[in-house]
Amino acid sequence: MKEIYQLTAAEVQERVNSHPDGLSKTEVEQSRERSGWNELTEGKRKSVLQIFLEQYKDFLVFILIISAIISGILGDMESAIVILVVITINAILGTVQTLKAEQSLQSLKKLSGPEAKVMRDGAVAPIPVRELVVGDLVMLEAGDYVPADGRILENASLKIDESALTGESLGVEKQEDVIENEVPLGDRTNMVFSGSYVTYGRGSFVVTDVGMQTEVGKIAGLLKNASEKKTPLQVNLDQFGQKLSIIILVFCAILFGISVLRGENIGNAFLFAVALAVAAIPEALSSIVTIVLSFGTQKMAKEHAIIRKLQAVEGLGSVSVICSDKTGTLTQNKMTVEDYYVDARRIRAAEVDLDDPMQRQLLRYSILCNDSTNEDGIEIGDPTETALINMGSALGVEASKERAQYPRLSEIPFDSDRKLMSTLHWMENQQGEHVYRMTVKGAVDVILNRAIRIQTADGVREISAKDIEKIEKQNQDFSGEGLRVLGFAYRDIPIKDGGKSDESIAKEQAPVLQVEDEENLVFLGMIAMMDPPREESMGAVAECIKAGIRPVMITGDHKITAAAIAKRIGILKDFSEACEGAQIDGMTDEELREFVPRISVYARVSPEHKIRIVRAWQERGNIVAMTGDGVNDAPALKQADIGVAMGITGTEVSKDAAAMVLTDDNFATIVKAVENGRNVYRNIKNSIQFLLSGNFGAILTVLFASLAALPVPFEPVHLLFINLLTDSLPAIALGLEPHSRDVMEEKPRPMNESILTKAFLGKIGLEGLVIGVMTTIGFLLGYRQGGAALGSTFAFGTLCLSRLIHGFNCKSDDMILFSKKLFNNKYLIGAFGIGFVFITAVLMIPGLHNVFKVVPLDGGQFLTVCGLAILNLPVIQALKAARKGWRKQQK
Repeated sequence: MKEIYQLTAAEVQERVNSHPDGLSKTEVEQSRERSGWNELTEGKRKSVLQIFLEQYKDFLVFILIISAIISGILGDMESAIVILVVITINAILGTVQTLKAEQSLQSLKKLSGPEAKVMRDGAVAPIPVRELVVGDLVMLEAGDYVPADGRILENASLKIDESALTGESLGVEKQEDVIENEVPLGDRTNMVFSGSYVTYGRGSFVVTDVGMQTEVGKIAGLLKNASEKKTPLQVNLDQFGQKLSIIILVFCAILFGISVLRGENIGNAFLFAVALAVAAIPEALSSIVTIVLSFGTQKMAKEHAIIRKLQAVEGLGSVSVICSDKTGTLTQNKMTVEDYYVDARRIRAAEVDLDDPMQRQLLRYSILCNDSTNEDGIEIGDPTETALINMGSALGVEASKERAQYPRLSEIPFDSDRKLMSTLHWMENQQGEHVYRMTVKGAVDVILNRAIRIQTADGVREISAKDIEKIEKQNQDFSGEGLRVLGFAYRDIPIKDGGKSDESIAKEQAPVLQVEDEENLVFLGMIAMMDPPREESMGAVAECIKAGIRPVMITGDHKITAAAIAKRIGILKDFSEACEGAQIDGMTDEELREFVPRISVYARVSPEHKIRIVRAWQERGNIVAMTGDGVNDAPALKQADIGVAMGITGTEVSKDAAAMVLTDDNFATIVKAVENGRNVYRNIKNSIQFLLSGNFGAILTVLFASLAALPVPFEPVHLLFINLLTDSLPAIALGLEPHSRDVMEEKPRPMNESILTKAFLGKIGLEGLVIGVMTTIGFLLGYRQGGAALGSTFAFGTLCLSRLIHGFNCKSDDMILFSKKLFNNKYLIGAFGIGFVFITAVLMIPGLHNVFKVVPLDGGQFLTVCGLAILNLPVIQALKAARKGWRKQQK
């Protein structure tokens, strides 16, 4: 069956059961039964309770809940309450984030205007767009939103802005003729689509699709089906939590067995095993990550990037491919004059000289033969015509003054058949005589076909074949650079009956222009325009490449235009790296997966193409960011690992589907966001290193005591204190470590790389061993001096202070003992100060001894504990220096 755009208007009306007088009430009801209401349906939404309960699915959380229940049963209510409070706060934070995230369909519903002018029962009347049905006849004029998809029946210079749907930067000139061949969405010029906007002309169309069957509706369906991806950090933390929990549970089970075999009370042994599991499992990790990410979002907001989903902060740091829309993302989304061509010379816009009569004349005619306006910063009209007006303003020539001096006396509006527009004015010719002058603008080839003379600096003469060849060559060069070109010409219309030289009389007697007058023209010149790249785009693309990130342009615009922009900013090196969406239509997913590394620019793509391209990169093991601003970008923004929407030019749909919104629409902001993301990940990793190495030190101390048949070094309350104070505050402080630019010299880490790499586990093991040795020495010294109670106090004090000091070790992989970096984190200094005050109070204030199950220490004993803890810093720093030296030797 033929597509709608391949049928005649009569065939379309027959297919949808429409007729010239519009549908009757009965026909409307019948059509609605078949196609439904003209609205976007919404899938079943999860309740707040469902979302809240989903936050508890994490394996680590599940283990902690069991630990809390067991602790409560065995009488350790403090541990149980602390665990439950921590994981509940985490669940609340996750629920709040989720509730903010799913609003895409609501925004899609707002796209259509509230009413449409519809012919029904022989009369035109406004009706709510929701009530439109297939077969309705709808009237359009400039300023209207298109309320449904349909086939054009009548067309009077209709131009429609479809950029939000197709990504094409220019308004589309519509026509009502049949299109024989299969063409992509952006080339279906006899169709209109819901959510687009009429910028010029008027017309009518018959509705062929409503609601979810429209192109916007299909995008809504894609949005519902597009799966949101977990960021690498989420995946890593899930895997990390499961592995760590299993290891710790196995270890605690072994320790429990040893205690029972040694004849200890089963209840006490079990309680201690649970307490050790709680201490070893970093239950505060999720909360710490959330807090660090929250601080990251605040920093990024100050740098014009609003994060809608917390995990996107870290995810950006892992990005290896950025699939970027062109219009409004890499470009300014504003047509701008790039070049003039007059007197056989190409002149850059910045070099136009109004003292040159021909250049001044070309500028004047581009303003007079023009329907757009720009007053007080408000632009009205076609973007191409607005660019011409803005060029005049930039040169100090205001359109209002030019038009007041040379008012329009007659006109022939532009239409897509003639590809010309003409206006008539009363002005002086080259000889200083007043004449009726017709100014003409339009397609260069059409003007050349009607031109018989050409104006040069030496005057007007016959146009030669050489002149035409040179003009055509320059026109081709402009087009090859992705420029939109308009030709300009003029002709003097004879004054009837000898005419009148008096201006007021001449204006009253001005002839009415006819299409036949657009012949025998004098060619004047050409003006080339484009939607130029943002000034920052070139530098941002270069930064991406330096950081190991592959930039890819995906756009609905034409291939030549897209390739020209991509080459300017450094995305494209060779034209062979550009393709059109039609080329990937017949490809399987496997073929596309092999194809994408060779292509840097995709043009004339549909929303389905964008999703397939993003997915192909993901299947190749890449973390993909997708930027965009249109409705057509929304499904791909959701499918991508990180969706990035434009805040100024972006539609609400794209913003709601994205994980991040750029408030300055600046591609360079993405590079800053990547840098922030990489720093945040580094800081989170430092926090994990701090937590695990400290926990490992505690476990080693307990293991040594068990194997040596010594008393247990820690009371459950000690482990709880460590968890609450010496774990959480320094870990959060490490997450807020000042950012460094050197992260952009690294390549993106592989998607499947675990946090727990061999090198990372090696650092944790070595640092944990040092802490464990110092803590064990403290335990043995105290045990020999005063028995189990003093040994436990020594171990507790040494471990607490060791972990506080160890925070400074975890700031960097480099040795920082004698550098400024040691004290550049005010949060870490604050965390150390608070921790030191609390542990000193517990060890030295008698009233707290019974609460925390410690015994009094004299001054010498307290200094011994402090000395053992401080030793961790130089020892671990020396080990870092040794490791760095060994790595250099290996290279």
